[in-house]
Amino acid sequence: MTEDVAAAAESFYSGALRRIPRFMLAVALVCSLGVWLRFGWRPALGFALGSTISYLNLRWLERVVIVLVDRVTKTGQKQSTQGVVLRFFFRYVLMGLAAYAILTVSPASLYGLFAGLFLPVAGIACEAGYEVYVAVSRGL
Repeated sequence: MTEDVAAAAESFYSGALRRIPRFMLAVALVCSLGVWLRFGWRPALGFALGSTISYLNLRWLERVVIVLVDRVTKTGQKQSTQGVVLRFFFRYVLMGLAAYAILTVSPASLYGLFAGLFLPVAGIACEAGYEVYVAVSRGL
């Protein structure tokens, strides 16, 4: 592998953290519409809520990892450990409250919520497929 190809590959693959949330948003919109057309508005609302929680969860997890890496590498930027811990636990409180609220209002929407919580898996799968496509077509 030449240096130009290696640099192009590194540049492309380093963009995965920007592309995965975009794939997640696209999948959430398309699937929310599909669930609404196929199963009705309640499961679609549950799916949209689960997708929103998943998206926020990914963003918060990304921030937690950045803070932990900064602490390990001691870059000099002080981050609140209490804030990191609170955000970590708030993710699970948010998921639990959403599941409880949906279960009490409409049990059918709970399936949509659980499906929406798997949105990061779909985003990562889309990214993997895109990387394979680009690697084959561009020779990276």
